[in-house]
Amino acid sequence: MEKRKIGLTTKVLIALGVGLVTGILVYNLPAGTLKDTILINGLFQFLGQVFLRGIMMLVVPLVFVSLVNGAANMGDVKKLGRVGSKTIVFYMSTTAVAIIISLVLGVFFKPGVGLDMGAIQTVDVTINQKIPLVQVLYEMIPNNVVGAMASGNMLQIIVFALFTGIGLSLLGEKGQYLASFFQKLNDLIMKLVEIVMLFAPIGVFGLIAKTFATLGYTALLPLMKYVGLVYLALLIQATVVYGSLFKVFANLSLRKFYKKFSPAMFVAFSTASSGATIPFSLDICEKKLGISKDISSFTIPLGATINMDGTAMMQGIASLFIAQAYGIEMTLPMMLTIVLTATLASIGTAGVPGAGAIMLSMVLQSVGLPLEGLGLIMGIDRLVDMGRTSINVTGDAVCTSIIAKSENAMDLEVFNS
Repeated sequence: MEKRKIGLTTKVLIALGVGLVTGILVYNLPAGTLKDTILINGLFQFLGQVFLRGIMMLVVPLVFVSLVNGAANMGDVKKLGRVGSKTIVFYMSTTAVAIIISLVLGVFFKPGVGLDMGAIQTVDVTINQKIPLVQVLYEMIPNNVVGAMASGNMLQIIVFALFTGIGLSLLGEKGQYLASFFQKLNDLIMKLVEIVMLFAPIGVFGLIAKTFATLGYTALLPLMKYVGLVYLALLIQATVVYGSLFKVFANLSLRKFYKKFSPAMFVAFSTASSGATIPFSLDICEKKLGISKDISSFTIPLGATINMDGTAMMQGIASLFIAQAYGIEMTLPMMLTIVLTATLASIGTAGVPGAGAIMLSMVLQSVGLPLEGLGLIMGIDRLVDMGRTSINVTGDAVCTSIIAKSENAMDLEVFNS
């Protein structure tokens, strides 16, 4: 009888579990060379960073090339505009819904009421100056394309890639040679992604082991209500909101979607980076969900930059948590301001670990809550960051599936296989 191969999903899940247990065991070791130098900052750091840097090495060329192909292959600028408007409306709507759900849960469960502030180890945080929305919008256009790519400015890369793709499309036959070159370049990058994915279980083990070996579980105890509420909100978004959208707009099986998309969710959980998960999401969308490259290569990179459902949920709960911890009454106008600010703040926030804290500082400033409150939750933010990033990338794939179905750009045989 032929031995059944273990799939990537299973390997990553096993690595995640083993890394978690290993990390907690190492956390309980006495401080010293073995724990701090050899394991945490040696082996775990090396395995995690080699994998993470391998992915990040491919993100900028992958986003640029896939978006150029996506825009060029649509052939019709009207179609690009139609898909683009659907995508942005979907992303902004689900982000707003996510914040509203989180605020309702925060008001109902009151995570910050009765908190022993002395039990929490606060962390000093440096808050960047708030950038006006107008500046965010005009800075989407790069004044130096090479500089944008060197610094990994995703919004600027996306704008230039779409501009290039539209130009190729308008060139028609004259641009066929260049369009063919971009297709071959895309094939090469996806092959490199496949190679990096082989190391995913090892990288996931290193990243998770280092996280829990550093934080342990004791840091969680005084903030358990806050962390638990964030994960409850994320679960509601993943099942109720996405499930309803899948049923109403696509009439597809959410269970089947999650079964196939779960490897990307596990990578997002371990890396806490939407940007690092782009290669995995694109690969799964095309090969397992049956989504046309033209659609996924447009919506997935864009979503990793502007769609932050999970992060938005954390912001709503964190804002109420901080207000309640400091005994500040949260009024309805303040909550509406949080919904608007967090939705707009999601545009242009980098898909990297810890970016949610920058967004949260903007939200707190908008309603006059003390920025010192950030220090209460930053110590365990990595644990929350992993969960919210998983929902961020899941929202991108849900949107991509629905839009692909509406544009007849989805192979249902592949999805249902």
